[in-house]
Amino acid sequence: MTQSRLGRRDALRLGGLSAMGAFLAACGVEGKGKPQASIAPDAVAKFWGGKSQSGSLNFANWPLYMDPKKPELKKFTAKTGIKVTYDEVIQEMGPWFAKVQPQLSAGQSIGYDLMVITNSVQFGQFRDSGFLAPLDHSKLPNYAANAAKSYASSTYDPGNTFSIPYASGITGIAYDPSKIKQPVTSLADLWNPAYKGKVGMFKDLQELGNFGLLAAGLDPGKSDEAAWKKAAAKLKEQKDAGLVRNYYDQSYVDALGKGEVWITQAWSGDIFQKNVSDGTNFKFVIPQEGGTIWTDNMAIPVTAENPVDAIMLMDFLYELDNATTLAEYINYVCPVPGAQDQMKKHAAAAKGEDRDFLLSVAESPLVFPGEQEYKRLHYYVNFNTAEEKNNFERVFQPIVLG
Repeated sequence: MTQSRLGRRDALRLGGLSAMGAFLAACGVEGKGKPQASIAPDAVAKFWGGKSQSGSLNFANWPLYMDPKKPELKKFTAKTGIKVTYDEVIQEMGPWFAKVQPQLSAGQSIGYDLMVITNSVQFGQFRDSGFLAPLDHSKLPNYAANAAKSYASSTYDPGNTFSIPYASGITGIAYDPSKIKQPVTSLADLWNPAYKGKVGMFKDLQELGNFGLLAAGLDPGKSDEAAWKKAAAKLKEQKDAGLVRNYYDQSYVDALGKGEVWITQAWSGDIFQKNVSDGTNFKFVIPQEGGTIWTDNMAIPVTAENPVDAIMLMDFLYELDNATTLAEYINYVCPVPGAQDQMKKHAAAAKGEDRDFLLSVAESPLVFPGEQEYKRLHYYVNFNTAEEKNNFERVFQPIVLG
């Protein structure tokens, strides 16, 4: 289980800004559709008018992101009669965009009616190229009733115009309480001279830059190049003081386990799974200045052949019990807060190790953050142009390369 979850997050990392400043070649592919910063008032009616249920759909997702037995999909078919072909074909966001962009630009089907895409550079490419169908929220009553309200205020898709979350994760701080006796509460702890040479930071420039901005008292979602330079100066202070042992990729988990670092930037799912699998007691906190939330989102390609069936499945996954069983397998942040109590009911009906595991998931703030935690979470810096993306990269590259 640990290996599968770590592999999922590592794939996500590879799809974003790389630490060495070199995007996968496909990440540079620009959308060629009509720019779509916002939708016309009648866009929803125009897209959905005349469309009806067909009885089947094709679903593209990441590996290891649903129980291999597909219990939720079986329930969906039993309830609606709609057959779902489920393929684990998305490995990285850049190559996925590059693969489907030619068909979408030509107005052709990509062979999938529903796909799970990350709030990354490529989400903006899909959105601004007009490649995503505007959602008819009248068809999403379960989402309206059960989703955490904070998702509607995302910077990458305000109001969930084109997407709704599948699962999320948090970037915060992990530390070893056997080495650090004082509770960690602030980003300032990553700048504490008492931990010189024992601090881990991420290589990923979006992750590193976001924490630099928050540490400098700046909002990533509202930042510009001037703010990025202030954040880079803050990160350079940390580096020049000799506090940072290394700028890590997924290997930060091993470094924490071996005691090479005592405190580090961390991804929520990693720390939860590390503690479960290895019996460690590492602590994960969202610093008071805020952390980062990343989200994998369900979206319908604008050329989907079965969009009504797809949006029905999207809403079905927001029924309380379905959201609960998904979270029991995925172990990342569940977008349905009510699934926490439902999971406790499942635990009460289970026995032995199964009961203990379900309770550990249900009681974990890494899977079910409270509303106060959600309020302290920020999305990645949002790039409107390739030039902005490149400027951001140039500002933060010297921190990890110098």
